[in-house]
Amino acid sequence: MSEKQAKGPGLAPGQKAMNFVPSAKRLLGRLKPERVRIAWVIVLTVISVGLNVLGPKILGNATTLVFEGSISLQIPEGVSKQQVIEGLRQNGQDQQADMISNMALVPGQGIDVDALLRTLLLALAVYALSFGFALIQALILNGVVQRTVYRMRQDVESKIHSLPLSYFDNVPRGELLSRVTNDIDNISQSLQQTMSQILTSLLTVIGVVTMMVVISPLLALVALIMVPVSVIVTAQIAKRSQKRFIAQWKSTGELNAQIEESYTGHALVKVFGRQREVSHRFREKNQELYTASFGAQFISGIIMPAMTFIGNLIYVVIAVVGGLMVSGGTLALGDIQAFIQYSRQFTQPLAQLGSMANLLQSGVASAERVFELLDADEQSPDPEQPSTPASSEGRLEFDDVSFSYSPDKPLIDNLSLVADPGSTIAIVGPTGAGKTTLVNLIMRFYEPTVGRIRLDGVDIATMTRDGLRSRTGMVLQDTWLFEGTIRDNIAYGRPDATEDEIMDAARAAYVDRFVHALPDGYDTLLGDEAENVSAGEKQLLTIARAFIAKPDILILDEATSSVDTRTEVLVQEAMGALRADRTSFVIAHRLSTIRDADVIVVMQNGHIVESGDHEQLLGAHGAYAELYRSQFEAPLDEEVGGDSLAINVVGDTPPQT
Repeated sequence: MSEKQAKGPGLAPGQKAMNFVPSAKRLLGRLKPERVRIAWVIVLTVISVGLNVLGPKILGNATTLVFEGSISLQIPEGVSKQQVIEGLRQNGQDQQADMISNMALVPGQGIDVDALLRTLLLALAVYALSFGFALIQALILNGVVQRTVYRMRQDVESKIHSLPLSYFDNVPRGELLSRVTNDIDNISQSLQQTMSQILTSLLTVIGVVTMMVVISPLLALVALIMVPVSVIVTAQIAKRSQKRFIAQWKSTGELNAQIEESYTGHALVKVFGRQREVSHRFREKNQELYTASFGAQFISGIIMPAMTFIGNLIYVVIAVVGGLMVSGGTLALGDIQAFIQYSRQFTQPLAQLGSMANLLQSGVASAERVFELLDADEQSPDPEQPSTPASSEGRLEFDDVSFSYSPDKPLIDNLSLVADPGSTIAIVGPTGAGKTTLVNLIMRFYEPTVGRIRLDGVDIATMTRDGLRSRTGMVLQDTWLFEGTIRDNIAYGRPDATEDEIMDAARAAYVDRFVHALPDGYDTLLGDEAENVSAGEKQLLTIARAFIAKPDILILDEATSSVDTRTEVLVQEAMGALRADRTSFVIAHRLSTIRDADVIVVMQNGHIVESGDHEQLLGAHGAYAELYRSQFEAPLDEEVGGDSLAINVVGDTPPQT
């Protein structure tokens, strides 16, 4: 379709992405249908984190019991705690005296094993319950994420079916596939890993800070110094990595587009010996992806080590200050143990929040690309009260139709044409004349800029697209078969067709001849590229598909271009039967295939320059006659014994002029 090379409206790959915050908000907005389950996730997470935060305090109490029991065992029975303190002070051991003053000592008793056992069992129960609630939360959250992504895939699928053909003309298939598959998968992984972790980390920070303040406000203040430092470091690193994540997924789409193009055209690459050029372009795109990915992962990967380093510094300060407080008797040993655990729990979620920025940025970058697809301009909606032709005669009228793919490059200008019911209209002309564009307008793949097209007196713009296309059959030069049996591919034209109707269509299109030579006959499975049938046989299958649809209007766009000469004669006879009693448009470069057309329309630069039947146009010695001669007469001057010899290379009967 050379006329479609001009770029129409659509989304260009690599377009500037949206900002991070609006994209993140929009992505979270897609979770609204799951808000009840998300509320349960939050409640379960609060309980799980709360229990988990209590654990170190309980274990700290166990440590205090062991330590105080050990000290109590060293004090002789009958000696009071106060006497021990006074004795230490008299010996100048004031620090030890201060430490013991805050202990619950029972001289000579030793460790209270029952109290220790109860404390350890309580800690075990707390951690077990925390794990159970976390497990339930994870199951619910997994369902939330998967349903959200499921709906997103449905929206993308629905969007693709509502996009105009111009969108697909402008976006490479590999780029589109990358958005539909890679980017959505990345969104799923990012949501799954970040939602739970971010929520857990935030609640853990809140719970840990609360417990640290309860234990020691002074040490808590030391630990909280890490928060603004962590935020500043994370923000600076994230700002630098976001652009690289966008570049990473853009490069992924471009590389996929190139791979898809090279794979589908692999045979041509081999034929023309362009393997080196293809490999060179692949290496360039692969290098771009490597550079973008390395930069994104490296820069964002710095966050976790940076947070760990800051956390270790805070840990050292807490250990020193806390040790002094224990020795001074202002803090129990178990409390400082619990506080050190809390400091680790405090730094760990902050580091995790930093590392989650990596996944979150990657997921939002993918979301931006998917949202660009979802925001692309759709084709105009069908009318709320569509019109339906009263009859099915197949009369088609073009009334002063103008159209262009690009405003500055007009293609069809004030074209008027009437196709009477049952007639065959052949459209010929040089490449770029507007032949295929005419077909696109009939099918409403594109809408006329000016003018109207009527089917049986009804403006097709007032009909639904499905209603219009259900009356239209189309056989293209580029065959398309899906993975399935030969029977299924024929019945694709009318899924409710009976077995007899499928066989009749197969015989009419001469498919039956070669199917019986296949091992499984009509149950032969065709692969992705239908490698087990030839190019000509593929085209016969698409013709059979048009037969079974029984359309009012038939469009043949170089439908026999891949068929051998003998088969073409048979197919032409079948086409004659297929075209009977229905209006047919035939686009052909081989003029031998359209000499029997009722009307031959010659197009040049979007205008009809001639029309008439074969004999009339040859007799007019105009554009058609010139095209005909260029195909069937190839004068070749050769000097033979001083004489000039003209040799006619004839592909068919030469024109009678």
